[in-house]
Amino acid sequence: MFRHVSSARLPTAWAEFTLHAFENEAGQEHVALTLGDVSDSHAEPVLSRIHSECLTGDALFSLRCDCGAQLQYALQSLAAAGRGILFYLRQEGRGIGLVNKVRAYHLQDAGADTVEANVHLGFEVDMRSYDAVADICRHFGIRRLALMTNNPAKVKALQQLGIEVARRLPIQISANPHNRFYLHTKARKMDHLLSGEDSDSQ
Repeated sequence: MFRHVSSARLPTAWAEFTLHAFENEAGQEHVALTLGDVSDSHAEPVLSRIHSECLTGDALFSLRCDCGAQLQYALQSLAAAGRGILFYLRQEGRGIGLVNKVRAYHLQDAGADTVEANVHLGFEVDMRSYDAVADICRHFGIRRLALMTNNPAKVKALQQLGIEVARRLPIQISANPHNRFYLHTKARKMDHLLSGEDSDSQ
């Protein structure tokens, strides 16, 4: 179980969030950013985004994926709403880790898609877990989310954990020449609900 460890101010270009650190007995760490009162004391479900860490996209500005753009979109949306939570989960490369993610990139450079690369390395297509989200929600008294995601599997996983996804809100990020095939693979092989422009034209 993940427990709350500490909180601090986190001023950003869009708003001043509060950063909350969580860890479990195994030493795994996740963080959440909140803005306003995110508890269920409000009638409306809290606007939210569950974002899995992507060092290459979030911090190194890689164009191979849409992760960095999705993170910025989510933070901007939370700031505009004035209330919400972003769960930032430390599970790089859909759970395979940073070094293996670079290995997967090498395979993709040789022609594999992101699913084929993970399987070739001996991993499942998606190894992420959302148990930490349930623990964090319990800490804040959250039971209903308006979730920004294109991934139906994420919605199903949360519902199995007892978290109600009252609304799914799509994140529309324009494709670029470097991630067009990657987005196409997510739509074709992982059932992500992308826009017609981003899924059909890749």
